[in-house]
Amino acid sequence: MQRGEYPMLIEVDGVSKSYQTGSGQEVEALHHLSFHVKPGEFVCLLGPSGCGKSTLLKLIAGIERADSGTIACGGVQVSGPSTDRGFIFQDYALFPWLTVRQNIAFGLKLKHLSRARLKETVESYLELMGLSGSSSLYPNQLSGGMRQRVALARALCLKPKVLLMDEPFAALDALLRQKLQDELVRLWQADRITFLLVTHDVEEALYLADRIVVMSPHARGNVTTLPVKLPRPRRRASLEFVQLRQHVMHLLESGRAELGRSADAEQPHALALP
Repeated sequence: MQRGEYPMLIEVDGVSKSYQTGSGQEVEALHHLSFHVKPGEFVCLLGPSGCGKSTLLKLIAGIERADSGTIACGGVQVSGPSTDRGFIFQDYALFPWLTVRQNIAFGLKLKHLSRARLKETVESYLELMGLSGSSSLYPNQLSGGMRQRVALARALCLKPKVLLMDEPFAALDALLRQKLQDELVRLWQADRITFLLVTHDVEEALYLADRIVVMSPHARGNVTTLPVKLPRPRRRASLEFVQLRQHVMHLLESGRAELGRSADAEQPHALALP
C-alpha cells in the first residue's frame, strides 16, 4: 500500500471546548466528549449546525486546542497540526495566487523532496484526480468540483494517515456531490487511511460511512454511534438504503440521539436490515 500505509487510531477522551462571543459571553461547543475511530475506518460525524462537529474536527487536526481532555492519533497526543493528519476545509482553502499544480505541490515542498520526486508526485495526483489538463489554471478559473479535487489531491499527496474533511461537498450540486462521494469511497478503499468526515446530510453519511457518530446540540458531551452494515458498493435507491435513511431521520427527529449513550458503547441496533 503506497498511500496511507499505516492508518491511525483516533482517540478523543473527555474533551471540552468553549468560545467567547463578541459580547464576552462564554459558549460551550463541546463538553467532556469521548469517542474513537478505528484505524482504516470511515466515520461520519452527523448533526445539525451548532452541535460542535467542525470544532471537534479542528481539535483533532491540531488547528485549535481543547480546554480540557486529550486527543491522540496513533497513540501520540495531538499538540498541533501534522502532515499525518490531512485536513480539507469546507471552502477548500486553496491559495488563489497559485495554480492547480502549485497548490498541490505546496505541502510537498515543505517535505524537502528532490525536484524530480516532487514533479513525479504532483503529476501522479494530477492524473489521479483528472486535473492534468487544468494544471496551469488558478482556483477562480475552476468549478466547485474541480476545486474540491485540487483540495483532495493536495491533502492526499502528503500521504496522511488520517484525512479530516469538514462538509467537503456541501456547496456542490446534487449530481456532482454524488460523483465526488463515489470518488472519495474509491480513494478510501484503495488506501484504507482513516477517514473522519463532518456532514449534516443523512444520505451522505449512510452512503460513505462504516459508522455514523451522531452529535446533538443539546448533549455536547454525549454522542450516539450507529454502525452502517450495508454492503459496498451502496445504492441510494435500494430498499435497504431508503429504509435506513428513514430510520436515522426518525432517530434525529425523535431526539433518541440525545439519550447520552457513549459513542464507544455497544449499540442495541446496528444500521442494517435483518
